[in-house]
Order: sequence, then C-alpha cells, then structure tokens
Amino acid sequence: MDIIPDIKNNITFEDFKAEVLNDYAIAVRSRECSLLGRREVLTGKAKFGIFGDGKEVPQLAMAKAFKKGDWRSGYYRDQTFMMAIGEFTVNHFFSGLYANTNLELEPMSAGRQMGGHFVTHSLDEKGSWKDLTKQYNSSADISPTAAQMPRLLGLAQASKIYRNLSEINSSKFSVNGNEVAWGTIGNASTSEGLFFETVNAAGVLQVPMIISVWDDEYGISVHAKHQTTKENISEILKGFQRDKDNKGYEILRVKGWDYPNLIETYQEAATIAREEHVPVLVHVQELTQPQGHSTSGSHERYKSKERLEWEAENDCNKKMREWIIESGIAENEALIELERSIKREVREAKKNAWDVFLKPIRKEQQELLGILQNLASTHPNGVFINKLKDSLAKIHEPTRKDILSHARKVLRFTIGDNSKEKEILANWITKNIEESQPKFSSHLYAETDKSALNVKEVKATYSDDAIQVDGRVILRDNFDAIFNKYPEALIFGEDTGNIGDVNQGLEGLQEKYGELRIADAGIREATIVGQGIGMALRGLRPIAEIQYLDYVLYALQIISDDLATLQYRTKGMQKAPLIVRTRGHRLEGIWHSGSPMGGILNLVRGIYILVPRNMVKAAGFYNTLLQSDDPALVIECLNGYRLKEKMPDNLSNIRTAVGLVETLREGTDITLVSYGSTLRIVMETAKELLTVGIDAEVIDVQSLLPFDINHDIAKSIAKTNNVLIIDEDVPGGASAYILNEILNVQNAYQYLDGQPRTLTAKAHRPAYGNDGDYFSKPSAEDIFEAVYDAMHELSPNDFPKLR
Repeated sequence: MDIIPDIKNNITFEDFKAEVLNDYAIAVRSRECSLLGRREVLTGKAKFGIFGDGKEVPQLAMAKAFKKGDWRSGYYRDQTFMMAIGEFTVNHFFSGLYANTNLELEPMSAGRQMGGHFVTHSLDEKGSWKDLTKQYNSSADISPTAAQMPRLLGLAQASKIYRNLSEINSSKFSVNGNEVAWGTIGNASTSEGLFFETVNAAGVLQVPMIISVWDDEYGISVHAKHQTTKENISEILKGFQRDKDNKGYEILRVKGWDYPNLIETYQEAATIAREEHVPVLVHVQELTQPQGHSTSGSHERYKSKERLEWEAENDCNKKMREWIIESGIAENEALIELERSIKREVREAKKNAWDVFLKPIRKEQQELLGILQNLASTHPNGVFINKLKDSLAKIHEPTRKDILSHARKVLRFTIGDNSKEKEILANWITKNIEESQPKFSSHLYAETDKSALNVKEVKATYSDDAIQVDGRVILRDNFDAIFNKYPEALIFGEDTGNIGDVNQGLEGLQEKYGELRIADAGIREATIVGQGIGMALRGLRPIAEIQYLDYVLYALQIISDDLATLQYRTKGMQKAPLIVRTRGHRLEGIWHSGSPMGGILNLVRGIYILVPRNMVKAAGFYNTLLQSDDPALVIECLNGYRLKEKMPDNLSNIRTAVGLVETLREGTDITLVSYGSTLRIVMETAKELLTVGIDAEVIDVQSLLPFDINHDIAKSIAKTNNVLIIDEDVPGGASAYILNEILNVQNAYQYLDGQPRTLTAKAHRPAYGNDGDYFSKPSAEDIFEAVYDAMHELSPNDFPKLR
C-alpha cells in the first residue's frame, strides 16, 4: 500500500503520524467496545448486541471527508464513524448497551433502542432548531434493513433545494446547499427494494448523496452468492454510472482494509458529491465480521475454516497496524502499549457505566425495602411480606421491573387494610409508575408548545354572497396561500407537478412556484415519503403526496418504522413535521377501495391521522399542521373534489383543530359516529329516519389519531344512550378502534341502554361498479336498517321488527 503523505493540506509528517495513530486508537477503542459488548450480552447484563467490528478502518476514512452540516443516514454498525466525528464515546456505548434511560448519559435514544443506533440532537430542550450547519448530523437510525435509504434521499435533496431556492431562510440548515448526505448499508441489504428505489430516485434527482456499501460477503449467515447477482453490487449497478452524455452516479471501489486508499477514495467521493451534486456509490470490499452478525449466534456455524482464516488475516484493524509499522509511523512496542492502555480505558468505562446505571435503581430498591420492613412489622400477613422483601433484597443487580413487581405483589397481601403503612406503599407504587412510565413512553408526539394540539381552531366564515365552487378550488387556493406564506413549503408526488395533481388541487401552482417546489415524482411511494422525512429533518416543510390511500401501503413501512417513531426514539431530540397528503373513501374496486384504515391506524402511532369530510376542513388541517411540529397523514375525500362548497372569506386563516369531533346534527335517540365521505350518506339517512320517529345525532370524528380528546362522543351517548359507528373499513378495522376508544377510554359503556353497534364494509375489498359498491360498503339502506334495529331492541312496541 502507498502512503498518502497529505491527508490534509500542508500537513507535516509528524502531524500525519499523530493523526494516523489517533485514527488507529479510535479503531482499537471501537473494537474493544465490540468485544466487551458481546461479553456483557452473554453475561446477561445486556439484552442483545450488534456491533461495528470489522468495519472500523473505512469508517475512519469516511469521517475524514464528513464535514459539519453534513448528514448521515446509516447502518447499525457505524460506531467507529460516530466515535471519529466525536459524537459517540465509550461511556455512551455501554450506557446504550445497558439501556440507560438518562438522555444525558445515553444520548442516542435514552435506552429506547438497542446499541448501534446513532443520532445527533437537532433540537434544544424547548424543541427549537439548533444551528445544524455548525455540527455533525446523524439522522436517527432504525433497524429494518435498507429502511435508512428513503430518508437518505430526502436529506440529500434538501441540499439541492437550499442551493437553488434563495428565498428560503437557510441560516440554521445549509450553506449554499454544500452539505452531503452520507448513507451506509450492508452488502446483503442492497437486495432490498428500498435500496434500488432510492438508488434510482437519487440518480434521477441528481442530489449530493454518497452511499457506502460495507461488503463482508454475508447477510447474517447467507453468502453473497444467494444475495446479489454476480455477487457484486457495484458490478450490477454499472448501468447507473454517469458518462459524458448521461447523468448518473459515480461508482468507486476500494478495499476495506486499505487505509490510505480509503482516505483518497472518500475525499474524491466527497468532492464530487459536494461540488457537483452528483450521487456516488462507494463499494467497500473485503471487509470482515470478526464476531459474526450479532450476539444471537456464532459465525463459525456458517463460515468455512478457510473463510475464517482469511478473515483473521485480513481484518482491517490488523492490516492497518501492519501498515503503520511498515511505514515507520510507529513500532510494535509502541502499538502494544497503546492497545493495552485502550483496553484498560474501555474496561474502566464499562464498569463506570454499569455502576452509574445501577445507582438510581438500587436507591429505589433500598427505599422500597424500608417501606416493606415497616409494613411487615405491623401487618397480619407480615410473614408473606417478609418473604417478598427478602427475595427483593437478594437481587444484587436489580431492574426496575424487579422492584416494582415485588411492590405490587406485596400490595395484594394488604387488601382491606387501611393502615398508614399500606397507604405509604400504595403511594410509593403510584409515584414510581408515574415517574418511570415516561422514561419509556414519552415523546410519541411533540411535547413542546409546537404540538398540533396547541393550535387553536379558527372556523370558516362566509359572506352572505359567498360563491359556490368545486372543492378542488378551495384546496388549490389554500395551497396557493400556503406556498406564498411559507417559502420552505414544497409538495411532490405522482402527477403533482405539471398537471396540478390528478384532481387539480394544485392547478397552475408549478408554473407559479417552480418545479422544485411543486414537483412530479416517479411511481415510488416509499421514497416519496423518504424525501419528505429527510427534508423535514433539515428544516423544510414538505408535503409528500401519495396518490391514493391504497398506495400508502407501499410506503407504510417507512411511515411506521421511521416517521412515526422519530420523536419517540430520539426522546424529542429530532423532528420531521412531514405532511403526507392522500385521498380515499367510497372508492370502487379492489385496488382503489380507499379504506384500509384499521391496518394503518394500528401501525402509525406517532403521526396524526386526519380525515376531513370536505375540502374546507382539509384546508384547515393543512394550515394547522404547518404551525406545528407533528407529522400527519391527511386523507381527502376523493369524491369531494367536484362537489360544491362555499368559499370562505378567511380561507388561509382557517384552522381545523386536531383531536376534536364535530356534531353535525343534534338528536336525542341515537348517536351516529362516522367520518369522511360516508358522513354524507349518514346525514341523508338521518333525515330519512325522522320519517319513522327516530331523531339521530350525527358526529364527525374528523381526527382518528388523536381521537376525540374532549370525549364529546361520550357526552352525546350520555344523552342518547345508544350508539352506532359507521365505517367503510372491513369488520374489526377502524370501527373497532373507534368503539374501543368510546368504551374503554371514554367509559361511555355506562350510558348505554343497548348493544353498541358497528356497521362496516364487508370483509372483502369492494367490488367494482355501482352495484359492487352497494353490496360491499354501507349504503343508506344499511344505515337506516341498522339504526332501526337498534331502536327495535330498546323499544319493540314503538319500532316493530322491520324484516
């Protein structure tokens, strides 16, 4: 290997040697963490581990080309890179391994993710943006393979937006769009569709993105011959290579143990991406995985003796060490002393992290033991209480579960006891739960003053001569106002740009605001959402359009695993207030049924799901969301774009409140609950029910997540004593969710005189055509008869059986 004597400009040889030795120290430190981390898992102190051993040297080279303002979207083995940029320490490593819930000690996720998932903090304690141009940035990692790729696309595209749209205030987010988005991925994960979708999209968009493929020839136990055509990802991506006539990628290859050439390769990649805004693929080959995939098994089970011998000989740290000696940078004895010193450092840090982790838990243990001692000394069941107390006392390294479980079991022996000692125990348990639960449950949604729940409702106002317009015109005019008011707002999706979306809700806006802000995208739902996540992480206000609600399924993993968990998994230290716009309800045919709500509801907790019944309400939701930090899915009514609505006087100022229902019709006999386009049928049926003496109250849910935070539906049921939920989802879908909220959260069961009922679509997806719709989804006749049957149950004399 050749020595590169000029890693940085005008560096002396002595400085060069110092830098190389510092790099080697980082590699050794990272490797020692991996080795001790595995032992901690095997001893039971940690639950599971995936470590960065075998990837240290290329990550050192990547770190040298990584600048402040840049972003990483990575692979869960990048610990050496994070150490090299100064954002991850040995103490952080072990605090994460032990799942310490203290964010200061475990800044990667406060114990919410296993080790190997890295993040930097974009926000201050109030949820406001830091200056991201003055820090190294890492978007919060997730485990699903290749799921880091769609977000990477958006992180890179943000640089293109900032470079080309000068009217955006980019002071905290970009310096002339010079920032590079760095992605890392294992070679096996390049088999995922998300990888190929992202690679293709980045080539089309021409964004400053560098993808590093760490290639150790395996995906868990499966060799590359079963993963990749030709066993070589850069070989099969040659068609993406740019040439003098066509835009595309720059593709670079380098050996993962070749320290000087790795540095040269990454400097070249960074220059191309940063200056030319061209995506680059760096295929890092001949890497190893010394401890196998994870702590769940040994790689000796699936690697041949010859492969294991090759890995031992070609370990990147070993190769770097040999190069250091051969190049005269340091002698063997000096390296031995350095390695011993680092081993002592890591062992001490491990011990310290464990002691710090246990200290507050042991304090709780001692508090409870004192309480149990006092209780046992006076209680008739003292012998049983003492048995549990002694059991707890014997646990040398307790968990919070151990402590609280013992306390709650003791409480069972005090049933009927009103003593002061029992009260102290009960209060201690309540306080412990109140203090502990948020450590594991907070920040699912924004908890700052920028929460969408804090945006006050502003209702539409109308002049006496308000004109009637198509619903799409209301949306178009409101979006026009949005893009005029918020220079950082942009929208993109299939047919979104040139034709102004399939329903003309963006008619003429691309011509007015340009192709970067009102943009067409290919048929690639996952990366459309990924674009939005990445750009939102960098201070833009993107609206990602998915053409129909059914197509959300193609992006559901990214919405669920990435967007919905972001604030939770960073404990509020990153935010991506992305709006996902789509349309659905009352559609026809299996693939455009527009109603997979139950599945979505149960997979995307962490974003809001908003279901406006008309376009005025939809416009209000968009206006609300742009004043908040919460991501949301807004589902417009597809059959509402041509329906006439009155044009409000205050269109751009309307705010539809998140989490509030609206009573559309007051009644006394039964509460009818629905949302979206089905509400029109419900309202028509309510009028027909009056002809048989049934006065129905109709409530529009409006917001499925969050749901009726003021419990207005329960208040309605307290008046009518009867409820029917009408939904076009399948049985057990959104209707079951709504019913659970009403019965188990709002406790409305106590007001019911009869069975709470749901009326849903049939179990299959809707058949095509008018008759298919009639026999698949709730019709006006279905609703009428369901309400009548409910009233018949309560008063058969007044409402004789219908059929």
